[in-house]
Amino acid sequence: MSKGFYAKLALNNIKKNSRGYIPYLLTCIGTIIMFYNMCYLAVVKDIGHMSDSQSLRQMLFLGAIIIGIFSVIFLIYTNSFLIKQRKKEFGLFNILGMEKRHIAKIMIFETLFIAIVSFIIGILSGILLSKLIILLLFKILNYNVVFGFEVPITAVIATLLVFGSIFILNLVFNIIQVHRSKPIELLKGSDVGEKEPKTKWLLALAGGISLSIGYYLALSTDNAVAALNVFFIAVLFVMFGTHCLFNAGSIAILKALRKNKKYYYQTNHFISISGMIYRMKQNAAGLANICILSTAVIITLSTTVSLYVGMEDLLRTRYPRNIIVSASDISDETAFRMNHIIQNQIEKGNHSVENNIRYRPMSFITSQNGSSFTKMDENNFSYNDLALLGFTTLKDYNESENKNVTLKEGEALLYTIHGEVPSDKITLNNYELNIKERISAFAYEGETAATLSNSYLLVIDSLDTIKQIYSSLEGNTNMPELSYYYGFDVIGESEDEIELTTSIQNALSDLEIDISVEGAEINRSSFYTVYGGLFFLGLFIGLLFIMATVLIIYYKQVAEGFDDKERYEIMKKVGLSHKEIKQSIHSQVITVFFLPLVTAIIHIAFAFNVITELLSIFNLTNISLFAICIAITILVFVVFYIAVYFLTARTYYKIVS
Repeated sequence: MSKGFYAKLALNNIKKNSRGYIPYLLTCIGTIIMFYNMCYLAVVKDIGHMSDSQSLRQMLFLGAIIIGIFSVIFLIYTNSFLIKQRKKEFGLFNILGMEKRHIAKIMIFETLFIAIVSFIIGILSGILLSKLIILLLFKILNYNVVFGFEVPITAVIATLLVFGSIFILNLVFNIIQVHRSKPIELLKGSDVGEKEPKTKWLLALAGGISLSIGYYLALSTDNAVAALNVFFIAVLFVMFGTHCLFNAGSIAILKALRKNKKYYYQTNHFISISGMIYRMKQNAAGLANICILSTAVIITLSTTVSLYVGMEDLLRTRYPRNIIVSASDISDETAFRMNHIIQNQIEKGNHSVENNIRYRPMSFITSQNGSSFTKMDENNFSYNDLALLGFTTLKDYNESENKNVTLKEGEALLYTIHGEVPSDKITLNNYELNIKERISAFAYEGETAATLSNSYLLVIDSLDTIKQIYSSLEGNTNMPELSYYYGFDVIGESEDEIELTTSIQNALSDLEIDISVEGAEINRSSFYTVYGGLFFLGLFIGLLFIMATVLIIYYKQVAEGFDDKERYEIMKKVGLSHKEIKQSIHSQVITVFFLPLVTAIIHIAFAFNVITELLSIFNLTNISLFAICIAITILVFVVFYIAVYFLTARTYYKIVS
């Protein structure tokens, strides 16, 4: 054989199998572009000019890891579709006298050609698109554009190493598959799975139980700590349940439909149900993966979009006033001096302020059991039972909120940030408070909104009551000084607010005590860096999931088309018309195709509660905004999904025709 024989044969094989290789090649190029650009953003010098650039780099580096891991799984998974379709071809080579080592050489050249084309086009396209990508990131982060062009060698090397390893893994897998198979097995490789699968009731039951557990965990979560603890556990249960039900439950349903004589003995139903039953085992894994990926796409995009769109809500939730000054364990004398310094800075800069709020609160970390709160035992506690209780006096509340509420001793107003107090009577060890009213808004909330545990604010009649509560909860009467909280809005431009925040920080630093001075505008860029970075990452990962979903759908339809080709040829011979065959194809494809989408939407409906709890960690408490974002995302995805359906159904029909 000539030296170039195997290379020519490899190129010829790629051309002949272009229907399978072109989508695979495009996916390799697409994932290389995405991985390179995420690595590029993680190391590019322009990012270093931004505030909080380190956090953004860590986020982008995490994104590169996620894309890399997913690319490994995704490309190995799609490669298995290709090798399955090629087995008959390799079996024919083997029967015609070509040894398996020769077939291995052909595979090496095929892999080499695919890798070279993927790397050249992928990395060059990634470099060309890198400036556009960073401009998009800066636009999302509301950051001024930095002019310059850079090609980080570390990003190129990382891309070559990761995807080179993927190509080698795929090559090794393909060679092992061919080496272990007999020629007759290779010839019939694409026909595996033709035996009718048995109804696995135990697996179907396990899937139903697993899915129910996942749904229950998601629905029963009532705080952010619990959401963090159960979310990934619930995801694992739902994923396992989805695979079990698609593998076993779908077969049980199809066989039940087959027993329904009126439904089954119709031309299109008879053909589609029979076809799906015989190969549901190989279909089920793909359908379950499509369902899980569709769920991931919708959740990833809707959550990151809602965080970005609701940026102003997030800022206002975190900073109820434009400027907030706070400190712990402050005496009345120090509090008076702080008020005086702040007022001097306002007057010195000729600033106008409004909506002043001043509180002298006291906070306790407790263990909650319903309406009962006790001192937290540091050696024996559960994160799910943790509750932060904040107390302030009626005098401060009426002055700051411009109210005229009255309270008796032992009465309180309750504001719930996270959690639930089921009764109108709260027990604090041996001290009891009656809830006179549950208030719906409290400007003091601030950073407490971002706490993971249950959080409550209570307004009580006087400082003496706070001392009694402290004595009851802590077991002693030596109560420390109260905390200090002073917030106000600045009338003017954002520059005025930043200037005043900075001057107050400098003036209060002379007191040499631990004081926090925060401003919404001075921290705006940090918020945009974090939430804009999450949005950008969500777009990238969402695009990757969409790419995976489309390719799995495409390969599933192509594989099904080749499997069904001979069967439909027989149907033509026994007298079925072209129209009847097309109707049966449509019935089968549409039934199988939309089942993952419907299931994904059901998953999202059950996950809504736990996701809203998780979003509260990021200060997003606007549930209506998230509901709108998730509804729009589902709608857009459904339209996209239908478009993919029409494309793949047409490919399927061309093959079987």
